[in-house]
Amino acid sequence: MAAPRKPNSCLREAIEASGCTYEALAKDARRIAAENGEVLQTNKSAVSHWVNGTRQPTGRTGQYLAEALSRRAGRIITQTEIGLRAPDAEVPDEPDPVLAATELGRADVEHRRFLAVAAFTTVGVAMPLAYDHEAIARMLRARTGASVVGAEDVDVVRQITAAFSAADERLGGGHGLTTVTAYLADTAAPMLRGRYASEALRREAFGAVAELAYLAGWKHHDLGQEGAAQRYYRVGYQLACEGDPHGHAAWMMRALAHQALSLKQPHHCVALVEGALQRGIGYVDGQTEALLHITHARAYAAVSERPAAARALLAAENTLLRDDGPQPSYSRVSGPAAGTVASHTARTLTDLADHVGTEQQHRDALVRWDPEKYRRVHALTYADLGDSLAAQGRADEAVGAWSQALTLMEGMTSDRTRKAITSLRSTLAVYQRRKVPGAAGLARRACEALA
Repeated sequence: MAAPRKPNSCLREAIEASGCTYEALAKDARRIAAENGEVLQTNKSAVSHWVNGTRQPTGRTGQYLAEALSRRAGRIITQTEIGLRAPDAEVPDEPDPVLAATELGRADVEHRRFLAVAAFTTVGVAMPLAYDHEAIARMLRARTGASVVGAEDVDVVRQITAAFSAADERLGGGHGLTTVTAYLADTAAPMLRGRYASEALRREAFGAVAELAYLAGWKHHDLGQEGAAQRYYRVGYQLACEGDPHGHAAWMMRALAHQALSLKQPHHCVALVEGALQRGIGYVDGQTEALLHITHARAYAAVSERPAAARALLAAENTLLRDDGPQPSYSRVSGPAAGTVASHTARTLTDLADHVGTEQQHRDALVRWDPEKYRRVHALTYADLGDSLAAQGRADEAVGAWSQALTLMEGMTSDRTRKAITSLRSTLAVYQRRKVPGAAGLARRACEALA
């Protein structure tokens, strides 16, 4: 859209209503861009130009501005509302999750702007809280096609998901992403338009494709492409509602909360996980329920609700002991539940500044994960363990843990591992000045890994 010739009064009024300065808004926009894997140079002068109408934001900057103002206002603010997009240019979410999954997969394969401009939003985190599953279910049943889908078709989807999940842990989210999304778009999602011999098989099919959508989202998350990841998680949630509106839908609510917590955006997370627990309790096994409780603990810790976080940690420990399986495939994808609970207990304790407890939980997690099968988990856990040791002033041990992490990260295509390596460099610079043994060599290795 051509640059307007008059001031953007809509943007100015939105900024004034938010009570923030141009400099603060620019800082917010830069932070949100970083969440989505982009380095933005926006400053207060740029914001002034946009308000005055002499320039227009380029690329995804308009999205970041709308998201920044939404977070400050506590409600959805669109680009149209702030004068950055024509009213008919807003692209609404596709209500049909089968079509949405198809379009997402094709966008990945064909590199369309549709997915490239996607940005993580806090509003998207809360989507399940207002989702009308019954209305969508009626629409999906009305659109059923003529082709017949059998149990073998569903089994193949599960086998492909399991194979690429295993490869993802060893080689990172970038490995096989195009293959996964092409299969989702061309085969798995269209299968859901078919006819089934039984309602049970139909539910199995929706559940299997929901797991594949989750995998695509997880791979994008690992690559730091958070907007795309969130879209897949939301579609996965919609598909899971059709397959299992209790346990599986609760798990996908957890996925959306988990992503937001990893981005330090706890808005809506407590309510979202509480909703997941209400759906899931009584319908899921002890290990799956424990994974919901531990995410609840992290959500409480992220908003500094210490007593509530402690209660949720205890609930996770207690339900983990309940032997009432079987554990469904959608939650087994996280690996051994005991290891995941230990790992996320460590992250909860980190938010609560309990570095000694954090260290012990990371060590417990390491012994519960198969180092070959879950190589990336081990790598990131060693990186986090090093951080907790450094926070306790145990520099030599921190260097040792970080060295283990770098060794395990070799050959991975993962933005999360790159961020973990980047985060070490400032502390390693201090250690080098203090002549901590091994720090100089580790700093060189970190530099080489990032290069």
